[in-house]
Amino acid sequence: MSKKALFITSNVGVEHDELMKPLEYLQSKGIEVIHAAEEQAEVHTVKSDKTPATSYTPQTTLEKVDAQDYDLLVIPGGTVNADTLRLNENAHQIIQHFTDHAKPIAAICHAPWVLINAGKIKDKNLTSYKSIQLDVENAGGKWVDKEVHRCNTHGWPLITSRCPDDIPAFNEALLEELSS
Repeated sequence: MSKKALFITSNVGVEHDELMKPLEYLQSKGIEVIHAAEEQAEVHTVKSDKTPATSYTPQTTLEKVDAQDYDLLVIPGGTVNADTLRLNENAHQIIQHFTDHAKPIAAICHAPWVLINAGKIKDKNLTSYKSIQLDVENAGGKWVDKEVHRCNTHGWPLITSRCPDDIPAFNEALLEELSS
């Protein structure tokens, strides 16, 4: 049986490489990947949070996702994406399902903001983009400055990376998690 990964985003401000490079990497390794966004409309990506990049059509919406169908949840960064998604109750419900069922969650760059608002950072060791270190710590997490970090506190795996430069290590950690 093939493993399945779920990528969740808003429809704006998604960091292009943090969505597409892991998504394409997992697909190239035979992983079935589904991209769900807040709305069934174009997802506008950016490079370095400022420069408009390619737009993509998600396969489904957060509201229609059945989280039990997936083995891994991936939350790409992008400041606007993460700030928008952190207020989405459907995203919180998906995250809750993954943590309740000890399924891995991966977040890169600003994506831990979504986990903070979902109430899932307390006592976790994780990394992120450096500008949200204080947010992570204020939410009860322990910030580490590493290319990729895996934490199993509270019985569910969290894989985090800092920024697009860390994507090769992030991709390898995702594949390793799905292979275990």
